[in-house]
Amino acid sequence: MLEEFKKFAMRGNVIDMAVGIVIGAAFGKIVTSFVNDVLMPPLGKLMGGVDFSNLFINLGAESYPSLAAAQQAGAATLNYGLFINTVLDFTIVAFAIFMLVKAMNRMRAAELPKAPDTRACPQCMSDIPIGAKRCRFCTSQVIDTTFLTQ
Repeated sequence: MLEEFKKFAMRGNVIDMAVGIVIGAAFGKIVTSFVNDVLMPPLGKLMGGVDFSNLFINLGAESYPSLAAAQQAGAATLNYGLFINTVLDFTIVAFAIFMLVKAMNRMRAAELPKAPDTRACPQCMSDIPIGAKRCRFCTSQVIDTTFLTQ
């Protein structure tokens, strides 16, 4: 069982996937920092000094000046500001992945169709190799057409 697991873990696609997950997690942290530290402060300033990470609805009877104070008191809160930040995180990551996949698809060369290696016998319509001089099914003589395709 250990040998089978080692064989599985050392396959190329498993290692590629692990590298992708690690890079994706690091990219997610960069996007989160971008949203929280770069994008949301100016957006909040434009909206009258709103701090999105501090937007919440208190589900209890008491009043709290900030989300941190409500959380410290153990109050039930609906943290819609943090949800907005998370939605923006997701949107940016999804768009970046979309652009990456689009670029990779564009760089991938269009696969040329494979040249046929068989043709139909003109007498019995069975598939025979392109270079055949006689049909193996009906034994009729066939014309070599390989020179016509070059």
